Amino acid sequence: MTAVPTIGVLALQGDVREHAHALEAAGARALAVRRPGELEEVDGLVLPGGESTTMWRLARSFDMLDPLRKRIEAGMPAYGSCAGMIMLADRIRDGVAGQETVGGIDMTVRRNAFGRQVDSFEAEVPLTGMGDTPYHAVFIRAPWVESVGDAVEVLGRAESGPNAGRIVAVRQGRLMATAFHPELTGDFRVHHYFADLVRRTTEED
Repeated sequence: MTAVPTIGVLALQGDVREHAHALEAAGARALAVRRPGELEEVDGLVLPGGESTTMWRLARSFDMLDPLRKRIEAGMPAYGSCAGMIMLADRIRDGVAGQETVGGIDMTVRRNAFGRQVDSFEAEVPLTGMGDTPYHAVFIRAPWVESVGDAVEVLGRAESGPNAGRIVAVRQGRLMATAFHPELTGDFRVHHYFADLVRRTTEED
């Protein structure tokens, strides 16, 4: 088993440094990934928050979309936060014309579902498999998951407010995603969960 997995952070746009810090706190080696060759060096990948349309366009410009799809289809673990959740969704609502995703998780995600930047908020979200204490989640122009396929496990839902019950954390096999930004909180449980998933994957392979 790889004791210290190498986990990449897609470094095209978004909060790359914060994810790298959280991954290292979770016992992984973090590597910025901008090119297909760098993608081949990692055991797993984080797709960070940012702006999903910008991330898609940059991934296309850097010739990263197809390599990302191929690695994920081949079984590479991946975790997406906020915009990264959109990138891992098989289907988007309220996307821009022609917007593409990497895909992999059988879910429909609504872009900017919780509102604009001024509607950003924080909330306590219980997360399956990540301890008994609810996670203090930060939502910034966040999506939510409108529907999931049978293979998708719901890890967390919004518990209060007008959007109570909305799905905000999911996992499908080696892929996981959250609508919120765990890299901004100092609580590294989500990154520990993902790093453990990557470790188990390298052992299986």
